[in-house]
Amino acid sequence: MFYFEYPTVDTTLYEGTVSSSINTGLDEILEIDKKVNDAGTEVDVSRVLIKFSYNYISKSIQDSIIPSSAKYYLNLYDASSTELAVEQTLYAYIVSQSWDGGTGTFLRDPVLSDGASWKYVDNDTTKTEWVSGSITQGGTWFTASMNSGYNVSASYELIYETQDIRMDVSDLVKNHIYSSSVFPNNGFIVKRQNVPTSQSLHSIFDPTTATGSAEHNTSMLGNLKFFSRETHTVYSPKLEVEWDDSRFACGSIAPISASDLDNLTVYFKNLRPEYREKSKAKFRFVGRELYPERTFATTPAALTTKYLPSGSTAMGQGTYYSVKDAKTEETIIPFSTGSLVSCDSSGNYFNLWLDGFQPERFYRFQIKVVSGSGAEEVSMIYDDGYEFKVVRS
Repeated sequence: MFYFEYPTVDTTLYEGTVSSSINTGLDEILEIDKKVNDAGTEVDVSRVLIKFSYNYISKSIQDSIIPSSAKYYLNLYDASSTELAVEQTLYAYIVSQSWDGGTGTFLRDPVLSDGASWKYVDNDTTKTEWVSGSITQGGTWFTASMNSGYNVSASYELIYETQDIRMDVSDLVKNHIYSSSVFPNNGFIVKRQNVPTSQSLHSIFDPTTATGSAEHNTSMLGNLKFFSRETHTVYSPKLEVEWDDSRFACGSIAPISASDLDNLTVYFKNLRPEYREKSKAKFRFVGRELYPERTFATTPAALTTKYLPSGSTAMGQGTYYSVKDAKTEETIIPFSTGSLVSCDSSGNYFNLWLDGFQPERFYRFQIKVVSGSGAEEVSMIYDDGYEFKVVRS
């Protein structure tokens, strides 16, 4: 199962003499950049702040709908990043102070400074510094777990050809949810690595010790740009929640054999053309042999329901579904643990929450079956125009 949350607020913090108090809370772009002067003596960087609400997630955990074993992923979508290094690492940390989103944009003239910036957590009127009385600004974040059992940081290895981010932030979210008195939800800060100066539980940037870091050394790593919550595209950042809700109790139904997988057609029994946003639906599908063996029976072999293989996600076996945007081919739900299908006495099915699906768009299902192992493994993907539209409520 998958559930998606979109940000309640996000912004970019820009270092620099001119830009350090600029707010970009309504900008369509989030930016992680590093600018080095010609002499190689000054480095200015930018960092991203992003926050999600956990209200629905927390309620679902309390109601035993989302299990404690659920995984959480931060998804950021590339907005024409440039001059990227072949390899680099991004990090996310738990922000240790509250901050204001603001209504500024990077290119606005006159500049707005009514929200978080490199210098201030709020605005240039109240002027609450991230670190009072220090030249060190640019956000503060936790560096100690306080025995919560979860890490306070996450990382993602970024390869030049794969600029979209799907970072596992499970520990960060669980700190927010299960240890909120210690780690209140002030969101995440996403940045390159630096050499921090510890201040209590907080980490801060110290320019005097950062020359050996990926963030503040003179190595050029490129300009990373991601779409923000204000984007007019379908690529808004999102927090993805994933868990295995599959159940396999097929009763007396017979399985389809692995040898028949390349001689199989898959069709949905109850696929409607439209579904309302935020609705919850159960989708049933059937696998049928294209050329069933001739038998003498009272029921035609073509009408006999058989179930597609079960399996173990740990072994990579089983039957999975995926959801793609029918226009952009963007994968909304991948073949993974959360998309393992179920089975009951009526055949295969899966449940789908349409929360977080963009309305007034078409989507397409794919079905993947993996059976056997090693030299005997058979893997097939069935993609036969299983389209539907999500409409506004």
